Amino acid sequence: MPPRIRTMRAISCAAILAAAIPAGSLAQGFAALVSPPRFELATKPGEALREVVEITNASAQAAKYRLRTADWIFEENSNVKFEEALQPGSCRPWVAIERREITVSPGGKYRYRFEIAAPADAPVGECRFALMIEGDEQNVVTPGGPSFPIAGRLAVIVYVTVGGAKAKLEIVGNKTGTVNGEVVPVVLVKNTGNAHGRLAGFLSGTDAAGKKLEFSPSTSPILPGETRPVSLVLYRERDEPLKIAFPITIRGTLEWEDQKLPFEQSFAR
Repeated sequence: MPPRIRTMRAISCAAILAAAIPAGSLAQGFAALVSPPRFELATKPGEALREVVEITNASAQAAKYRLRTADWIFEENSNVKFEEALQPGSCRPWVAIERREITVSPGGKYRYRFEIAAPADAPVGECRFALMIEGDEQNVVTPGGPSFPIAGRLAVIVYVTVGGAKAKLEIVGNKTGTVNGEVVPVVLVKNTGNAHGRLAGFLSGTDAAGKKLEFSPSTSPILPGETRPVSLVLYRERDEPLKIAFPITIRGTLEWEDQKLPFEQSFAR
């Protein structure tokens, strides 16, 4: 059975470009921009939140967009998988959207309203869902080849903490990994809290060749109950080639929300 989504007459959470669209196809009709691309909100049981996402049609012709909510899964490889069917523990029944379809004039903007109403008996935790914005299906002709249908899609991710839910992060190990063809340090981060968290901060170290290097953690969310690899990204003042000569010891302070964690880890290939 498809999920039930309430619609609202006057008022009705959470960017990831989710469609695999061939280069240049945006000019053929789907040229939607959204702001903000992500919502991180807080509420209490029994209260309602009303928010607005601004949808811009950057094309030279009017565009129709279909809107719906979806559950999502953040996979180990950092891909996001969207699920139309209600998943166990989904909070989408709390969500009301303004309408299922809108038309936006060429170059125009539409302030699209939605609401999250946590019930009075909602447990302390985090509500997560996506607001999906989809364009009409169109035929795309490949050079010298056949035409095939595509449909552009954007997903605006919404996080809503309920009743003061918080992340509780700890570093439980490290390793090295390959990101964009480069070998980089990676920390394993465990979240034993009841809301997602993201690491921040500035770290530094001197590698085996004597180079002084600076790092910052990637901004991937660590969801409650999971242990996720978080790469330490090299800071570059300009587009310069940098290669880490392992082993390296990296020091500094990692932060999330109002928490600070002194950090010192050694990494070897």
